[in-house]
Amino acid sequence: MTLYQWFVFFLFTQIVHFLGTWKLYEAAGRKKWEAAIPVYNAIVLMKIINRPIWWTVLLFIPIINLIMFPVIWVETLRSFGKRSQLDTILGIVTFGLYIYYVNYTQKLEYNKERSLHPKSKTGDTISSLLFAIIVATLVHTYFVQPYTIPTSSLEKSLLVGDFLFVSKMNYGARVPMTTVALPMVHDSIPMTKRKSYLNWPQLPYFRLPGIEDEIKRTDIVVFNWPVDTVHYFREPKGTPGVIKPIDKESNYVKRCVGIPGDSLSIKDGIVHINGKELQLPERAKPQFSYSVGIDTKNPPVNLENLLREMDVTDPVNINDTRDTIYFRALTAAGAERLKNTAGITVVKRQISRGVEPGIFPEINQWNQDNFGPIYIPQKGKSVAINFNTLPFYSRIITVYEKNKLEIKGSDIYINGKKTNNYTFKQNYYWMMGDNRHNSEDSRYWGYVPEDHIVGKPVFIWMSWDANAKGLNKVRWDRVFTTVSGEGQPQSYFKIFLILLVAFFIGEYFWKKRKENKNI
Repeated sequence: MTLYQWFVFFLFTQIVHFLGTWKLYEAAGRKKWEAAIPVYNAIVLMKIINRPIWWTVLLFIPIINLIMFPVIWVETLRSFGKRSQLDTILGIVTFGLYIYYVNYTQKLEYNKERSLHPKSKTGDTISSLLFAIIVATLVHTYFVQPYTIPTSSLEKSLLVGDFLFVSKMNYGARVPMTTVALPMVHDSIPMTKRKSYLNWPQLPYFRLPGIEDEIKRTDIVVFNWPVDTVHYFREPKGTPGVIKPIDKESNYVKRCVGIPGDSLSIKDGIVHINGKELQLPERAKPQFSYSVGIDTKNPPVNLENLLREMDVTDPVNINDTRDTIYFRALTAAGAERLKNTAGITVVKRQISRGVEPGIFPEINQWNQDNFGPIYIPQKGKSVAINFNTLPFYSRIITVYEKNKLEIKGSDIYINGKKTNNYTFKQNYYWMMGDNRHNSEDSRYWGYVPEDHIVGKPVFIWMSWDANAKGLNKVRWDRVFTTVSGEGQPQSYFKIFLILLVAFFIGEYFWKKRKENKNI
């Protein structure tokens, strides 16, 4: 929906509210016109139902308001004596329209001094649960979101089984575009294959101010996968998949290696920005595929132990009599260590040559290790549009920026006008995994639009190794570590435990002291 459509929808809801509540306002000693003034009518209603005025803000926060509306309907009914279980059910299942029936057919008796405390333990539990859901949804949507690393594309930097806190505040929290959705779940209802949201209505893209001015090169970023579709939301057989709203596309985490305005190329697997090799931070550990030559007459001793020390997880047959072992993911430091191991004849990094199918933008020129140069689009900047450049920008023009693109003979038309250039409406980024040969990233599906950015991973609160046993399943050296920063990661778990013990000891003695004073 456009801003104009949302404005019309907002005015329509105000008319619906006025028609269904004006007599209630009068019965509460207010003027009927107060039910017709947008926003002000909500403030007055909070006073009528004896609830804090700041609740009005919650009515205009997407997703949070879905929880608040039923609460307000029920509170309104109870303020006018409709407290039965049936009244509550009718108020919710009719989406508040039961209030129309009360407004026009019932004798209105406003109870200004009604008790706000639940009369049963069940009611108290429901009230507490609703409050907890509202707070958790607010934090999850606008401040911090938990996230789990599912794949090895950032292996060594972030490991499979890392549990992260992703900050929405660093780049600015994105206001949900999908307005009707279950709180605190993503695209599907847990343990089902059913959508957790409705495609309509959609809010225009808007982002709150962030702590950082912009995404920086080498930042690790969580974003919505731009080419995501699903095949299990009950779509007819034979369809290519369901196109999801932007904020319901799958969450991906990669390293940003190119920012708006950059010229990016990859030469023998090394990323270059504006003609210079990209300098990665110390914590980044890019990995590549290697072939390792073995001296079959004098094979290396304890190679298996060495690989375990290096934390090499690739399946390797150590007892193989072949003279070469292939590693899918090995750091430069690991490769150097192997070179200095007796019984190893050669360690060679594998570099893709020739043309590789499926590489963006599918012009059959590049591969995953030798790519570009390409321009990363910047908001407000223009590029030439012709049949050579169109493959790079056609998805941006049509999908991300919602234009109509047509080709008529040797001419290109955008929104019905013949053109030879295009000006971008938003910024774009280039995302890649550190595990270079085991990462499905921008090399395969292209640019990441600004409106797809979710947040920045800032903290690992737990790390779980599914292949280990017992207490070793927990990677203790990664628990309570920061994602970014200078030097190697340092765990703050011991400090946390000390502070936690100190808190409980302090609380115990404080209670004891309080009890002694009361004796």
